[in-house]
Amino acid sequence: MAVECENGNCHAWAARDPSGILSPYKFERRTVRSDDVSLRITHCGVCYADVAWTRNMLHNSMYPLVPGHEIAGVVTEVGSEVKIFKVGDHVGVGTYVSSCQDCENCNGFLENHCSKNVFTFNGVDADGSVTKGGYSSHIVVHQRYCFKIPDGYPLAKAAPLLCAGITVYTPMMRHNMKQPGKSLGVIGLGGLGHMAVKFGKAFGLKVTVFSTSESKREEATSLLGAHNFVLSSDKNQMEGHGVYLVA
Repeated sequence: MAVECENGNCHAWAARDPSGILSPYKFERRTVRSDDVSLRITHCGVCYADVAWTRNMLHNSMYPLVPGHEIAGVVTEVGSEVKIFKVGDHVGVGTYVSSCQDCENCNGFLENHCSKNVFTFNGVDADGSVTKGGYSSHIVVHQRYCFKIPDGYPLAKAAPLLCAGITVYTPMMRHNMKQPGKSLGVIGLGGLGHMAVKFGKAFGLKVTVFSTSESKREEATSLLGAHNFVLSSDKNQMEGHGVYLVA
C-alpha cells in the first residue's frame, strides 16, 4: 500500500499532470510483510514507458505518478518467511510487482500474461492502492518479483536489464539462441536493439542489424560489433540474409 503523506517515509519524483514534469514527492511505503523484501534504490533506468505514462499517452495515468520499472538496489529488510534474500544483497525489480501466483501463466513463469498482474507503477495493487515506481528512495515488493544481482556486477549497468534487457533476452532463450554460430537478425538499433546485439555477441552468434538509418551502420558494426549491417530501404542489401531468429 502506498499513501501520499507530506512526512512520508519515501522520497520520490512524481508527475502531477500530463505535462510529465517531475517534482519532489513524499509518500508512505507499506510496512514489510512476511514475504516481502525492502530495498534501497541506488539506480533506476529510464524507459519510454516512463515518458508515456507520465504524459498520459495511454489515457490511463493516475496522478501523482511515480515512474520507474528498471530498478536496482540493496536489500535493507526482509520478511520473516523470506529465505533467498538477506540484508545487503544486490537485487533488481522489473515491470511487475504482483500477480495471482496461481494461474497457468504464473506457474509457467509468464506472470506478464497473468490477468491479475500489477505494474510496478501506475498499477492497482490487491489492496486497491496505486503502485509507485523506482524514481524513489526505496521500494517494498513480494520476494517473487525481486531478482538477485551478482555482487560484482555494477548496479548502474544492471538496472536497464530489468526491462529492455529481459525483453530481448527471454525470446532468445525460448528459441535456444545461445548456440555459437547461429544467425540473429536485429531490426532497429534502439534501446532494445542494441541489447540484442550485445547478447548475440556474448553468445557467439552471427549478428545482422537491419535499420532504416544509414547513420546506424558505424554504431552497429564498429561500436557494438555486429557482423553485418543491412539498410532495410535498399532492396539489393535486403536480399540473401538468412537468420534463425529476428529480434
